[in-house]
Amino acid sequence: MTRITRPAPHRKFIAFVVCLSLAITGFSAVPARADEDVAKVLAGLAALAIIGAAIKDSRDNDRKDYVSRQPTYTPPTYKPRPVPSRVARYDLPAKCQREYRGFGDRKLLSNSCLQKNYRHAERLPQQCRVTFWNGKRNKTAYKSRCLTRQGYRITGKPNRR
Repeated sequence: MTRITRPAPHRKFIAFVVCLSLAITGFSAVPARADEDVAKVLAGLAALAIIGAAIKDSRDNDRKDYVSRQPTYTPPTYKPRPVPSRVARYDLPAKCQREYRGFGDRKLLSNSCLQKNYRHAERLPQQCRVTFWNGKRNKTAYKSRCLTRQGYRITGKPNRR
């Protein structure tokens, strides 16, 4: 069994009917007679009861069969895209970053590791290149902080040594 609900009258329409009925009664006002007073009072009360019921019905908004029409939120699916080659050349491998005792315990990127794991190692800025004595031989490396200031990023997992 399907439940059928009638739509409630619109509020503006009800207000229009009330205003129209008041205007019509104002134009047709005649001096009252004693025999017609009872009929007029009953007709007025009936009109007020009908108008009051219509207003109450229009304000009654607790419809139980109401279904929300707003769409539910579905989060977008994220699919990572590969980085373009013009951007990827500024990503340095983190496994080449090490601390060297001969250079004040600062983090440096090993030149030999970069030659093996980074395609553009010969294009790195020369002002970030450092050669130092580690106690056994001369080592060449690049300062991490200097490279990051030049626009390079150290990406990936660092080497745990």
